[in-house]
Amino acid sequence: MSVLVLAAAGCGWYLYDDLARQIGSSHALDKNAPRSAGGATNILLMGLDSRKDQEGNNLPADVLQKLHAGSSDIGGYNTNTLILLHVPGNGGRAKAFSIPRDDFVEIPGHGKDKIKKAYGLAKAAKEDALVKQGITDHGQLEREGREAGRKAEIETVRNFLGVPIDHFAEVNLAGFLHIADALDGVTVCLKHPVKDRYSGADFPAGKQTLNGPQSLAFVRQRHGLPAGDLDRTRRQQAFLASATQKLNSAGTFTDPLRLVRLLDVAKQDLVIDQGWDLLSFIQQAKNLSGGNVEFSTLPIERFGRHNGEDINVVDPQTIKRLVSEAIGANSDTPAPSSATPTAPSSSTSPTAEPKSGPTSSGPAAKTIDGGGIPCVD
Repeated sequence: MSVLVLAAAGCGWYLYDDLARQIGSSHALDKNAPRSAGGATNILLMGLDSRKDQEGNNLPADVLQKLHAGSSDIGGYNTNTLILLHVPGNGGRAKAFSIPRDDFVEIPGHGKDKIKKAYGLAKAAKEDALVKQGITDHGQLEREGREAGRKAEIETVRNFLGVPIDHFAEVNLAGFLHIADALDGVTVCLKHPVKDRYSGADFPAGKQTLNGPQSLAFVRQRHGLPAGDLDRTRRQQAFLASATQKLNSAGTFTDPLRLVRLLDVAKQDLVIDQGWDLLSFIQQAKNLSGGNVEFSTLPIERFGRHNGEDINVVDPQTIKRLVSEAIGANSDTPAPSSATPTAPSSSTSPTAEPKSGPTSSGPAAKTIDGGGIPCVD
C-alpha cells in the first residue's frame, strides 16, 4: 500500500511539473529591474477584461454566455483587476494591495491616464508599429502586442507604487469562472441582496457558495453598489480570501493530484513570468491561507474627469509612502521621500468632482482579513 501511495504521488508530481511547463510564460519582466531584498517577494496579479483567449481568438459562444459579459468585441485589454501581493521573507503575514482601476497615473510613453489602460495602449502601439513594418500574421501581432502590454503595465505599477515587482500573473475573464468551478464553488457573504442586469449578479443576503458563472458575476458587479468600483474591488479581495481558504481546507497544497487538476485549468487562462518556480511558490503559498493575508485598497483623493471620462485623482507620493510603510524597507528600490506632496498645478490637474457617498478607501480604510469569509456590499 505504501509503495502504491508513493507511486501515485510521484506520478502526480511528474504530471504537475509537466503542466507547470505548459502554463503561458512571458519575457515582459525585465531581468535588470530592481528586485526585493531580504527574501521578500512582490507579485503583481493582473486580471484582464478581455473576452479573448491567450491567442487573441474569440472565446467560444458557450463560454461567453456563461461570462454574461457581452460579445468578444467588448472590454479590450484593460487590466480591471490589479493587486500587488507582498510576501515577506520572514514568513510573516502577507499583504495584498488593490489598485483601483481608474487611478489617474503616469503611463510611460502615453502621458497620464487610467492605470488600467497601460496594457491596452502599449499593445495597440506595438501592433501598429509591427503592421507598419509589414507584419500581418495575427499570431505574431497578438504575442508581441501582449508582451508590450504586460511590460507597460508592470512598469506603470512599479513606478506608481515605488516598489520592485519580482513576479506577475495574468488571468483573463474566463479564468475566474474556471478557477471557481475547479474549486467546486467559492463561498461568499453579502450584507444585502443584490440584482444587477449588467453583470448578471442575482444573490440573496448572507453566506452562499457560488459556481463559476456566479463567481464572475459577483466580482464584476459595480452597478447598484454604494461605492461602485471601490466596492467591486472589495469583492475581488473577498473572493480571493475565500478561494485561498478553500484551497487550504481541501488539502490542495498537499495533494499532488488535486494540484494537477487545478493547474490543468490554469494553463487555459494563466500567464506568468518566465523563470518563476511555481513548485517553490506553491510550497510557500500554503502559508498564505488561513488568514495569513491582509487585503486593503489603496486610497484615492477624489473623483475627477479627464477627456470626458471618470477618473480617480490620486497622490503618488502618498501611495508610495503608504506602501513602503506597510511592507517595510526590504527592497532594492530607494524609499520614497516623506516630504509633504505638492498639489498639481491647475493647468495639469483634472477637473475635480465633489465626493458623493463613500468615494475613497482612505489611508485608514478597513482591511479584509483573509482568515474567513468577509461580508461585503
